[in-house]
Amino acid sequence: MARRILIAGNWKMNKTSREGAALVGEILAGLPSGNLPEIVVCPPYLTIPAVVDAARGSAVEVGAENVHWAESGAFTGEVSTAMLLDAGVTHVLVGHSERRQYFGETDETVNSRVKAALAAGLVVIACVGETLAEREAGETAAVIDRQVRKALEGVESTEKVVIAYEPVWAIGTGKTATPDMAQEVHAQIRAILRDLYGDAADGVRILYGGSMKPANAPELLAKPDIDGGLIGGASLKAPDFLALVKAGAEA
Repeated sequence: MARRILIAGNWKMNKTSREGAALVGEILAGLPSGNLPEIVVCPPYLTIPAVVDAARGSAVEVGAENVHWAESGAFTGEVSTAMLLDAGVTHVLVGHSERRQYFGETDETVNSRVKAALAAGLVVIACVGETLAEREAGETAAVIDRQVRKALEGVESTEKVVIAYEPVWAIGTGKTATPDMAQEVHAQIRAILRDLYGDAADGVRILYGGSMKPANAPELLAKPDIDGGLIGGASLKAPDFLALVKAGAEA
């Protein structure tokens, strides 16, 4: 089954409204002609409205970096699905490694957020990945299996599910996951999805989130189970992001 490449930019805590709109303008001006991969940018909450306006009617879709599972209530600092939909968001990241590492995200809260976002009609990019200690202890397969199964617990349809594999140990550490190492884990994720959903697993896109850059993107995207990238730093500079979009178009 042919899966459309997805290039998603996670801006993290970067870009004001004016800066975000300007970046989208640069991206739109530089998009190649012809068939494009799916393109999503995920700005900080306050920047979303300006980015939605800048991207309106274009090939660029807008996602959020997180969402709460409750419809409303006393959850200071959180944002609901209704708020995101009202702002024009179509996608949402859930369970990013930084949310797990710094903000107490657990497998259980990831699952709650995934189910709420899917129920609201958002496309969910659910993030999984092992730390350096877990990889060195030989626990990669067990960690990935647990995180994927728990994230999708109670999820019946994968129509709007995307998985992003983040080898936490390869992000900003100077250590590198080779394309073959990345493909090995992507193939494992595909096998887990097949166990859970049968043939529908072949339609689920699995993104690589371990510092994909213009230099390594073509080799990564050539792997059979790598269906795009969740891009961090390279999504903040239009030339780099456009190079990744081009790589996705050519994959």
